[in-house]
Amino acid sequence: MAACNTGSSRKGAEQDTPTKGTIRISVDETYKPLIESEIRVFESLYPKAKIIAEYKPEADCFKDLFNDSSRLIIVTRDLKEEEKEYFKKEKIRPQSLQLATDAVALIVNNANPDSILTMDQVRKIMSGEAEKPWQIVFDNQHSSTVRFILDSINKGKPLPANTMAAQTNPEVIGYVEKSKNAIGVIGVNWISDTNDSTSIEFTNRVTTVKVRADNNTDFVQPYQFYIGMKSYPLTRGMFFVLKEPYHGLGAGFATFLGGQEGQLLIGRYKLYPARLNIVFREATLK
Repeated sequence: MAACNTGSSRKGAEQDTPTKGTIRISVDETYKPLIESEIRVFESLYPKAKIIAEYKPEADCFKDLFNDSSRLIIVTRDLKEEEKEYFKKEKIRPQSLQLATDAVALIVNNANPDSILTMDQVRKIMSGEAEKPWQIVFDNQHSSTVRFILDSINKGKPLPANTMAAQTNPEVIGYVEKSKNAIGVIGVNWISDTNDSTSIEFTNRVTTVKVRADNNTDFVQPYQFYIGMKSYPLTRGMFFVLKEPYHGLGAGFATFLGGQEGQLLIGRYKLYPARLNIVFREATLK
């Protein structure tokens, strides 16, 4: 996996390699459960490698990339055209690749009867036009889930006044678990049951909302099949962006994430792997 062609190795220090050394990376906090698992497996395969991940809002991950605090970031979008132009002027060639199709899950209290929503209802809730007084809860006001709702759902409309930030994804789940009229917006890997061999179960602490796409007749939850087929409407990408002046540990970990083992772990956390050749077949259950 190629890296950029500028920059030099650290003077007076041993240069890291794809399987050895220490590196700090910045990760969108919605991917914390997944990436912590990926790092554990990678470091078990390569004991001389140490990856220190800092989990933060997506906007801060991109800041780290631009100010050289992190060579590798894992986020929910690719570089924008103006960002690519900036790097081009700086004679830097960052690499990026989609690793998975992710989903934004909507969660409600288990006692809330409104756990089946059309996309029109979702848009009204997120813009504050719904008849029911919903309490919208995000993890962080600068998070990728906020950006997703503003860009993809609200189309520029602001979030209503009854929107709050719980600071972390576990706090979103905890708040919704205790609040009957709350609706949480969260990355699907935070509520996925990784011990479920059928790969379809979510946490029982809250209810995962079924959503019907505008062009569909079925109400579906963010199961992997529906994410991969885009039947579940609240989908987005998971990307890495790498800006490394040599073929080092950032490239090694990025390669691992896009390889067989990394992609199988992505599947375990209920995202839809982008680098695996997945074939769907009809089956009859008895």
